[in-house]
Amino acid sequence: MSTLTTNPDTAPAGVETAKKLGLLPEEFDKIKEVLGRTPNFTELSIYSAMWSEHCSYKNSIKQLKTLPRSGPKLLAEAGQENAGLVDIGDGWACAFKIESHNHPSAIEPYQGAATGVGGINRDIFTMGARPIAQLNSLRFGDIAKEASSRWHMRGVVKGIGDYGNAFGVPVLGGEVYFDPCYTTNPLVNAMSVGIVRTNKVISATSHGVGNPVFIVGSATGKDGIHGASFASKDITETSMDDLPAVQVGDPFMEKLLLEASLELAATDAIIGMQDMGAAGITCSTSEMSAKGGCGMDIQLEKVPTRQQGMRAWEILLSESQERMLVVVKQGREAEVQAIFDKWDLNCVRIGAVTEGGRVRFFQGEEMVADVPAESLVLGGGAPVYDREIKEPAYFAENAKFKIDDVDEPEDLRGVAYDLLASPNIASKRWVSEQYDSMVRTNNMSTNAPSDAGLVLIKETGKALAVTVDCNGRYVHADPYKGAMIAVSEAARNIACSGGEPCGVTNCLNFGNPYDPEVYWQFSQAIKGMGDACRAFDTPVTGGNVSFYNHTVTEKKNIPVFPTPTIGMVGIVPDITKRMSLDFKQKGDLIYLLGRTTEDIACSEYLTRIHKIERSPAPYFDIEEERRLHTMLLILIRKGVINAAHDISEGGLWTALVEMALPRGLGFDVITDSEIRPDAFLFGEGQGRAVVTVNDAQETAFLDFMQASRVPFILLGHVTQGKLMVDDEPFGMIAEARKVYEEAIPRIMAEQ
Repeated sequence: MSTLTTNPDTAPAGVETAKKLGLLPEEFDKIKEVLGRTPNFTELSIYSAMWSEHCSYKNSIKQLKTLPRSGPKLLAEAGQENAGLVDIGDGWACAFKIESHNHPSAIEPYQGAATGVGGINRDIFTMGARPIAQLNSLRFGDIAKEASSRWHMRGVVKGIGDYGNAFGVPVLGGEVYFDPCYTTNPLVNAMSVGIVRTNKVISATSHGVGNPVFIVGSATGKDGIHGASFASKDITETSMDDLPAVQVGDPFMEKLLLEASLELAATDAIIGMQDMGAAGITCSTSEMSAKGGCGMDIQLEKVPTRQQGMRAWEILLSESQERMLVVVKQGREAEVQAIFDKWDLNCVRIGAVTEGGRVRFFQGEEMVADVPAESLVLGGGAPVYDREIKEPAYFAENAKFKIDDVDEPEDLRGVAYDLLASPNIASKRWVSEQYDSMVRTNNMSTNAPSDAGLVLIKETGKALAVTVDCNGRYVHADPYKGAMIAVSEAARNIACSGGEPCGVTNCLNFGNPYDPEVYWQFSQAIKGMGDACRAFDTPVTGGNVSFYNHTVTEKKNIPVFPTPTIGMVGIVPDITKRMSLDFKQKGDLIYLLGRTTEDIACSEYLTRIHKIERSPAPYFDIEEERRLHTMLLILIRKGVINAAHDISEGGLWTALVEMALPRGLGFDVITDSEIRPDAFLFGEGQGRAVVTVNDAQETAFLDFMQASRVPFILLGHVTQGKLMVDDEPFGMIAEARKVYEEAIPRIMAEQ
């Protein structure tokens, strides 16, 4: 490329410019080596986006490659396509993925969350799959104390609701947690699940010299410029100045784009298609070219824009929503154009596939950038780093915790109701009622609640069981064990619903990777996740890494809890054998499956009631967990239980209340005399579930359990509405409902 130019965007740029764009000096030297010359400003901008953590995974890819990435049902390995793909039988596949939109949501909650939903759904339908379910995993600060956390929560929930409802895909489930560590940096993780015929999957690739390249969907604006770089740096007290880096979503445009894309997928007119997410045109052109082993010539002046006079680097790096890149077979252009004309969407030829592996961008006659596609992408020439690891001092401190140092409460009933009022345990109806859960009428868990969301695949008579899970407090206490628990709870939720897990997607939310203690948390969590996924035979199909989730102040950095959110999909082969969590009738027997230990470590009870922040992760044994899941599926398929619910946050007490609420029933239970009552009721030891059995099922149930290696005890029976523990009255279910359901609405009513 000639260095004689009057255009500042194509003039050679130096190391100081590179540093301002977020590149390290050694990365600038590597770019010069790749190009064989000094890059210009536009080229540096391209490398800045593509070599950001958000796009290149440069600080995480070595660790991620240790995760299990293959399995009998896997149709696309991690990173191969826009989303994970598993075979669900009968000629159908399930495409699913979870991604974060944390930083945009921190400074503009409504659009940040809305565009997160839009982006993750595009990842699904660019593969030719129709989205059928959405989930989300949210973290906020202490909403009872912080007005800013209530502001975040209102904006995020409304953004997810408005976009998802207009787009027309039901929200099947999710989770919401609160902790002061998320005050400045909330976490917004969105998951989408879709289905596609296995012979209609569209790949994110490009090949065939001369094949035309089209941009389709919305016009390109200045929103979201440098969004990938923004997602790869700290949230600070001046981050509001980065507001232009937040994209703006249009769900109605997305709905049109969905229908046009699926109509396009039904033809064989295209080579490949990719969503324009992080880094926009830059990312989609380079990744598709690198995957197909070819190049592209792109004419930027042909890109439909919202603002006049947009510069080359602005067009290249814009993350305007509802756009995709499509490589079309030569001679089929009119067919493709007709589909997008029908849906009243832009469909503009902006370039062509070339030989040689170089992506070249032109504005009019001038070539503004010329870079090898392979040098830009993850798995190609993008940098890969090992980071320093240091075990935090607090980890050893946690091990010193002893339950004997904690006084047993005199008023168990008062503690039980206080826990029901905790935002981490209380009903999240304030959130879920803002989402449409019934659109498309496939949702099977609205009127029959189950531990995992269930969505009917009408074409096959099967159902998908989907869930998102992670307790960041557990992971902070012990990243290895905490990440194993996150995977195990997801699998347990699917087993309690009658499903078998078949794949995992993850959203790894951590602090600054250059902090050795944060990187220790990250590496330990990856090990735990990998070991658990291997134990449950659930390969990791992809997801994303979100670093820099911490608050930077003048005094110190405040990282969020390490939060490796697990999205899991399972299959319920016979929908008549699905299982719900609600008590069915008075008199049914209540059994506790799994080992109960004298353990209150890391529980909501220990943190909220005793104000103790330092303790290890709760009791957990992966082999016991696996045996429990197998046993649950046997009991469900043999028809010898009529409800199942796992024990998680809030312990056994909370699980019983949640089972009693749907039908307004109650329970009469006896605790284990060998275990402290507070540990028995409120401890969060893992690997346990509550099931109910009616008179006709009891003999068969006992036969199965006695032949198994899963410990079990009879707790008591279902009542008409009275709550009894150790023959002491704990009120009526109506009283518990009032506390449980009114806690969050009351807090959110404050300004």
